[in-house]
Parts: sequence; C-alpha cells; structure tokens
Amino acid sequence: MLEINHVSMSYANGKVKAVDDLSLSLREGEIFGFLGANGAGKTTTIKMLTGILPINCGSISVCGHDISKDAIAAKRSFGYVPDSPVIYDKFTGREYIDFLGDIYGVPMSAREEVCADLLKKFSLSDAFDKRISGYSHGMKQKLAIIGALVHSPSLWVLDEPMMGLDPPSAFALKELMKKHRDAGKTVFFSTHVLDVAEKICDRVAIIGGGKLLLLGDVDEIKAKKGDESLEELFMSVAG
Repeated sequence: MLEINHVSMSYANGKVKAVDDLSLSLREGEIFGFLGANGAGKTTTIKMLTGILPINCGSISVCGHDISKDAIAAKRSFGYVPDSPVIYDKFTGREYIDFLGDIYGVPMSAREEVCADLLKKFSLSDAFDKRISGYSHGMKQKLAIIGALVHSPSLWVLDEPMMGLDPPSAFALKELMKKHRDAGKTVFFSTHVLDVAEKICDRVAIIGGGKLLLLGDVDEIKAKKGDESLEELFMSVAG
C-alpha cells in the first residue's frame, strides 16, 4: 500500500537532516498513526510521500507507483488533508469539490453521493454554495477532508487533521477513518492527540530527529511496556 524505503531529507545544504533514513511499510486495511514532537520530521515525510517535496535519498511508492517516477499514478491513489488547508477562496465549496472531481475523473453522480453524506456529517450543507473566503478555519478543514475523499482513494493521508475541528466534527472524522479502514483501505495520519491515536490506530510509529524510534501494534507495544498508556510510551521514547 505505502512503502517508504530509506528516505532522507536535508535542509541548509545538508547540514540539517529533517528525515534520516526512514523506512515504513503500511498494509491495506489499517489506521497507522505517525507520532512525534514538533520538528520530528512528520510533516516533511508527508510532503515527500505526497510529492510536494523532492526526496533527497531513498524511495516512496503508493499502491506500487513510485512518487518520484510515476507521480500522476501515485497521486491518483491517495487523498491528502494538509495541516493547514490551502483552498481557492474565490470558489464556493461546491465549485471546489467539482474542481477536484474533474481532476480525478469522478462522475457527477458519484461525487454528489459522496458529498451528500459528508456534508451532513460535518454540518456544512448550508455553506456549500457560499464562497470559501467566508469560511472559518474549521469549515475549510472540513471541506479539505471532503475533497480528499471525493475519489474514494486507497490511501488517505492526513497531517494533524483534528486541528480546528469542533468535537462533533472530530468524532465524525474518527468514524470516517474507521470506515475507510473497514473497507480494506489505509489511513496514514500524524497527530499530537495521543489519546485519539491510542483509541483508533492499529499500528503507530514514533519518530524523533527524523529517525524512527518505535514501530508496532499499539496493543502489543503497550503489553511489552507493562500496559503503559501511549502518552507514557511517547514520553519515555521521544521525551
């Protein structure tokens, strides 16, 4: 599903390593939590796997497509929700979703079916035909989530998706992530909300200084560590 092989990324002419020889392999039908403190390398990794940043060393493939060599095919395989939604403000919500639907070749009937359910879940129906420039941060985040799912991607990538969401919307998002997993698809998301990761993730990875510090099944890791909470594990591993 997602293969990250010995990937590195450096800044400042190689003096600062944001990601250092990172390897991960994600399976179909799982929710995978990507955890780390600010500056650990989470967002840089996500920007590389989505093709936003070039890869200095190593390779990343999505559904068998190398993001560096076959970017279009790889990008058709995932939906991406960034940590700060950047959306065309002059569009209405409907125009933005139609724009994405056109890019991914989603039939009008299919995109309307997806939107009808998600707009209701996120209480966004009344604002759907209004300009995005009038949306709050939380409303833009909800629209970005809907846009990422309009083409029913095999891999759903989210970077700190809970930011800006009210409690009902955060609950709806968690349920959508579980639904995506239960359909045999994969969710890869970074988060600082460790209790959420503990409750919904099948596996987690903790990184620090761009390096992989801990990887495994949540329940198995906790059992080996004496049933510590994920927060306690994170503090012991990443400090």
